[in-house]
Amino acid sequence: MDSKRALIVWGGWLGHEPEQVAAIFRNVLESDGFEVEVSDTLESFADADKLAALDLIVPVWTMGQIEQAWARNVSTAVQSGVGIAGCHGGMCDSFRTNVDWQFMTGGQWVAHPGNDGVEYTVNIKPAAGPILEGIGDFKVKSEQYYLHVDPAVEVLATTRFPVAPGPHSLNKPVDMPVVWTKRWGVGRVYYCSLGHKADIVEMPQVKQMMRQGFRWAADGKRSARVDAAASSKNADKQTYTGMADSQL
Repeated sequence: MDSKRALIVWGGWLGHEPEQVAAIFRNVLESDGFEVEVSDTLESFADADKLAALDLIVPVWTMGQIEQAWARNVSTAVQSGVGIAGCHGGMCDSFRTNVDWQFMTGGQWVAHPGNDGVEYTVNIKPAAGPILEGIGDFKVKSEQYYLHVDPAVEVLATTRFPVAPGPHSLNKPVDMPVVWTKRWGVGRVYYCSLGHKADIVEMPQVKQMMRQGFRWAADGKRSARVDAAASSKNADKQTYTGMADSQL
């Protein structure tokens, strides 16, 4: 069987140590038998045919600006069955002005009350299934991400707010998603909000979360081929091209 192909694209705000995180992800994927390409330019999203031939796209890019055509290429590839998986601001604070990216990934960062150094617990949901198999609840000292989240996502892990004080503190306690999955077309989307810096990504629990999430997301392409072969319903579906009237 041919090895799976993954593309890691890193850049944007350097405070998230994207180059170091990309290197960790490369090692994780290669140890799982992936053929990995690493790029430091968003122009890697310009070739729609190349993206469609991948099994997995891993964005590691915070606070950037993306050409709408390139965002559409990624969206189209994922809709066709290519997986997308990432963490922290590298996937859900990539392009604050691009709602199509946010719709695809399932959420957008809006705050981290207390900033870096907040100690909080990550709670694994009992129904998390094989994606988080072998991982129990654990504590982390980092940024605690508050996100606006697509209600369609499947939540696998959460954290309880509030921990640090702020204008949100007088609201009732809420369990914020930390890890989720969703579908985009027939493609699989996986996100983990942990990973402010490379040392957090190197935590055994976080690295295992990412490894197992990468596997799950990449496996979706072959599942999509089986589903398409078994059903003709997908043949007439049009690709969602996005909110062209709402992009800056």
